[in-house]
Amino acid sequence: MLLITPTHFPDYELIDCGDFEKLERFGKYITIRPEPQAVWSKEIKDKEWEKMAHVKFISKSSSSGTWKKFKEMPDQWRMGYDLKNSDGTSNRINFRLGLTAFKHVGIFPEQAVNWNYIYNSVKKLKTAQPKVLNLFAYTGGSSLAARAAGADTTHLDSIKQVVTWAKENMELSQLDNIRWMVEDAMTYVKREVKRGKKYNGIILDPPAYGHGVNGEKWHLEEMILEMTHIVTSLLEPEDHFVLMNTYSLGFSSIIIENLFNQTFLKNHFETGEIFLNATSGVKLPLGVFGRSK
Repeated sequence: MLLITPTHFPDYELIDCGDFEKLERFGKYITIRPEPQAVWSKEIKDKEWEKMAHVKFISKSSSSGTWKKFKEMPDQWRMGYDLKNSDGTSNRINFRLGLTAFKHVGIFPEQAVNWNYIYNSVKKLKTAQPKVLNLFAYTGGSSLAARAAGADTTHLDSIKQVVTWAKENMELSQLDNIRWMVEDAMTYVKREVKRGKKYNGIILDPPAYGHGVNGEKWHLEEMILEMTHIVTSLLEPEDHFVLMNTYSLGFSSIIIENLFNQTFLKNHFETGEIFLNATSGVKLPLGVFGRSK
């Protein structure tokens, strides 16, 4: 099992985490947000957190809340990330961040390790213009990585607002021609199988729970087996990569290992855990992954 973390992300810093919160810097602005994985104590005192922070998310319910500002800052701002190619070159992608009612700011910085994997995996494909499908795609970091590497990229999410946000990130990154789909992921992949479609790369980052455009229900534990089998049937047999990332409390990378072992990816994949290193010295686990190698 691999343990991986972003190693060069100047625009982002996890400063500290603990007591079910995390203190993070996005660009030049510092936020305090809830973090259910941070069950230990903070390394830095609460008073110091609030001295550093520009804003703190105050939960009003399990799914929403408001932001309390300690210092002046905009409700929207930008930051970027340099995708690292195996030959030492880089390609910058940019994001518009914002203070949402759901504690998110529009980026999951730990996913930078997956963006690099996607970018380099596309570069290694032999197909002239490989086709990549990004499911549960949120604001599009993985889609930007695939497109920056030259892939014919399809971005799918069931929420229209975040697809619009992803399109804005594409434009900020000076990219174009990503195909946008606002649809339920399971419905879409089943239809693609019927159409006989094939992809060189498939990316999945499914939530624990979710809903499709027409109220379709997604439950990770109940549906991930079917999704895994459908996704592998959509892959080009010889020239492909697949990446699955999950963030769900108690969901082990061994589960992904068992799922991948029951497909033609057997013996051709690796699994592990993604974490962030806090400047204070603690490590914050933020999901498990499986990917072809």
